[in-house]
Amino acid sequence: MTLTEPQRDRIAATLAGIACDAGEILRAHHGGDCPHVLKPDGSPSSVADLEAEQRILQALSQAFPEIPVVAEETSHDAPPADLFFLVDPLDGTRDFLAGNPEYSVNIGLIEGNRPVAAALAAPGLGRIWYAGARAHEAPIRRGRPEDPSPIRVRTAPPGGLVALVSRRHGDVETEACLAALPIESRRGAASALKFCLIASGEADIYVRCGPTMEWDTAAGDHVLTAAGGCTLTPTGRPMIYGRHALSYRNGPFAALGDPAYACRVGLPDRGPLIRPQEDGLSAAAHP
Repeated sequence: MTLTEPQRDRIAATLAGIACDAGEILRAHHGGDCPHVLKPDGSPSSVADLEAEQRILQALSQAFPEIPVVAEETSHDAPPADLFFLVDPLDGTRDFLAGNPEYSVNIGLIEGNRPVAAALAAPGLGRIWYAGARAHEAPIRRGRPEDPSPIRVRTAPPGGLVALVSRRHGDVETEACLAALPIESRRGAASALKFCLIASGEADIYVRCGPTMEWDTAAGDHVLTAAGGCTLTPTGRPMIYGRHALSYRNGPFAALGDPAYACRVGLPDRGPLIRPQEDGLSAAAHP
């Protein structure tokens, strides 16, 4: 089964409502004393993560009962399917616990090995982005997305690129990649919001060579791609999803607003991160 563009747009609109609803749970905890623990990998998991994920899982089971879910907190080791959801109920937990409003709710629908519909809500900023075949942004008011506006990436400015960088996850390889590009300025940003700021034409590039997981990137990747940008791996191909054998870990990637810069990005190649049957994936996968 291949989803049609109207189906993808309808699913994205539904996901936007679900993400905003989960965002209300996060807003209720934000700025307070939110209990949390450290997971084996050292990352925090809070009561807010768990409550938001439970709300999302309930909503997805009601709206899409036949589609399985891989979610960060409670089903991160579930196998993928031909059609499945990737969910991060609170991306940027460390920033959230520190009082930073730049956290997000990420929900992406994967068909095959690429996202085809997604929503990314930023409750602390009152913004949501979502995309099926087309990408939109909307304000969040009273816990719901309001009238959406279409978004599109911008052409790279002649004076140089605006790079979005993590405030917490800098590394030598990312610095080397950015140093080889005409970066005019850098802007700190948290969580997967970086994808969507590029999709909205507010910045140009986000490079990440450090560790991330598929639920961190799927929603933002799709919003950016639907807005005319791209997210590339060291091979120059799009990111792929559903790699259960790799515990859903991503390799290095670059998110670009202007695809013309793709050939100028030099990401470190750490060997194949794809299954053999995926080797033929074209860069023209799902726009």
